[in-house]
Amino acid sequence: MDHFTAGDKLRLLYTLAVNAHPIILQIFPGAEGWPMPRYLGSCGRFLVSTSTRPLQEFYDASPEQAADLAYQLLRVLESLRSNDLNYFFYFTHVDAGMFGIFDNGHLFIRDASALGIIDKQEGSQAAARTGENEDIFSCLVSDCQIQLSSCDTVPEKQSLVLVCQQLLPQLLQGKFPSPVQKEIDSALSLCSKDNSTDLEVLGATSWLKDILRSLRTCDPRFAYRYPDCKYNDRF
Repeated sequence: MDHFTAGDKLRLLYTLAVNAHPIILQIFPGAEGWPMPRYLGSCGRFLVSTSTRPLQEFYDASPEQAADLAYQLLRVLESLRSNDLNYFFYFTHVDAGMFGIFDNGHLFIRDASALGIIDKQEGSQAAARTGENEDIFSCLVSDCQIQLSSCDTVPEKQSLVLVCQQLLPQLLQGKFPSPVQKEIDSALSLCSKDNSTDLEVLGATSWLKDILRSLRTCDPRFAYRYPDCKYNDRF
């Protein structure tokens, strides 16, 4: 930021304070493989990006589409947890409006304002204030005494537990034949427990992902992976 003017820094700080979403879209663009929509522009709280339909509009979707969206959602969280650039993304909270679906059926993060980011390679730490509350602008005129807690305080399971608690049951409940539905419900029960370990949650979501993968179909409704899915199991 050495080349930033004082005005540039103030604009950046203001945007980070009111809505970090446009900054994240620019740092981690969809064109580079991140699960984000295309960023078109922003000003303060106003943002323009490519259009998506929110996830809650698909709660009544067919079993095949519900399985496909749930599978995509778990894949997105997997890419946020483990990626080549060694960033760890985690949600502080989730709701169905944070995820959107394009016309071709592809699921993306629609609202990244609740995403935290840890650079595991640099060993950066998440800030946690324990004293008097200070806004970021006060740091421009005086020193801010900030106590930093270890990045280890954010468990790997955090985003998965939130999604298993609040989104996947709405999408998958009562959609499938009894034997399969019982397996899905069991996996959701395991991955939604706050007191489960990281390994237990990761294992449960891996099991759920395997179930959902077998329920996906290959047809033109899923244009984002059709007709590739006819020739390659990866899709």
